[in-house]
Amino acid sequence: MKNRVLVGSLALVSSLALGGCGLIPGSGGSGSKKVTIWLMKDSATSDFLDRFKKSYEEEHSSIELEFKIQEWGGIGPKVLEALSGKDTPDVIEVGNTQVATYAQTGNLRDLTLESMRDLGSEDWIPGLAEPGRIGGVQYGIPWYAANRVVIYNKDLFEEAGIKAPPKTRDEWIEDSEKLNRDGNQGMYLPGQNWYVLSGFIWDEGGELASDKEGDWQGKLDTPAALRGMDFYSRLQAMGDGPKDADEEKPPQTDVFAKGNVAQIISTPSSVPLIEKANPELKGKLGFFPIPGKTAKAPGSVFTGGSDLIVPQKADQRSAGFEVIKALAGEKWQTDLAKTMNYVPNKHSLANVVEGDESTAAMAEGARRGHATPNSPQWVSVESDNPIKPYMTAVLQGEDPRTAAKRASEKITALLAGS
Repeated sequence: MKNRVLVGSLALVSSLALGGCGLIPGSGGSGSKKVTIWLMKDSATSDFLDRFKKSYEEEHSSIELEFKIQEWGGIGPKVLEALSGKDTPDVIEVGNTQVATYAQTGNLRDLTLESMRDLGSEDWIPGLAEPGRIGGVQYGIPWYAANRVVIYNKDLFEEAGIKAPPKTRDEWIEDSEKLNRDGNQGMYLPGQNWYVLSGFIWDEGGELASDKEGDWQGKLDTPAALRGMDFYSRLQAMGDGPKDADEEKPPQTDVFAKGNVAQIISTPSSVPLIEKANPELKGKLGFFPIPGKTAKAPGSVFTGGSDLIVPQKADQRSAGFEVIKALAGEKWQTDLAKTMNYVPNKHSLANVVEGDESTAAMAEGARRGHATPNSPQWVSVESDNPIKPYMTAVLQGEDPRTAAKRASEKITALLAGS
């Protein structure tokens, strides 16, 4: 869940092998129309899909639903093949950052009018809605989201005399300094966690890249983006995170599980891994949204998750969209959020997860959610990622402007297909 949701677009290039699929058994529906839906492995439990299928078929006697569960490995080539007309399903779940690549084929149905009229698109969380909209056309309908929060050790906060989580960046630095003593790390932040950096850049009004009349340009060397990197540097200094590695090398969950790290920035899906490594931390972990520049709003975050698309060559395009309407509607969004601890697709539904501290923190952060630049070539940037070495160079003492200019030029070239 963690890797898929937060690095969704990499699935397009992670493997050339086609993913397998599994069939969710039906309830024996005998509708005159069969609607085939591709969903990704572990996006929803079989119990949820069984509930949805039974309810939907009871309400739509002419429809039979067929769920085919796909593996993330090799899904990019498989979806592209399906969009071209080979065994095309009626609905496909895709990572939110993948929509632009699929839309470039010209084989997605324009859902703009339907989404605006029937789905309350003005209420969608931006990190899912924006990447589903290409050139003003809505191709992807938001399904669910997840984003990073701060996971903290309640015992270490109490020992440091911190009674409540920080609400602003300044408070966050101040608290982290208090925590970064007596053999403890106030914040474990690896030097190459570029998704976290992205949030700080967005908070400053900057971008990773921007599109001017179709000409994408890297923007890490703008004053706003440099301010974001400066804050990252200050926060990274609050612990002993490696300057030349990301959160997987070593796994930051293992580092946090040792018990002397006060905070990490991750999705709540990291918690089971932490507790498995150190059962003594069970019940001692807290969550809060990444703080913003002021207390009026949390900090910006990268929103990972899934959108639902309808292939132009699907046999049951209209019936497929009706299924999407149900999956993206209040009833089943509420069910899915509670079942899977996801952030629902609308701001107005954030209250349905208030009873769960971790998901509520995610939902609060999702108010300021963003997606990566909406270019079909962004997958190339993530594959040959120039942002990571840029961050390391700055943390190791290179002039930030020089390093940022070099990285921006590389991003520009990759987005141009070079």
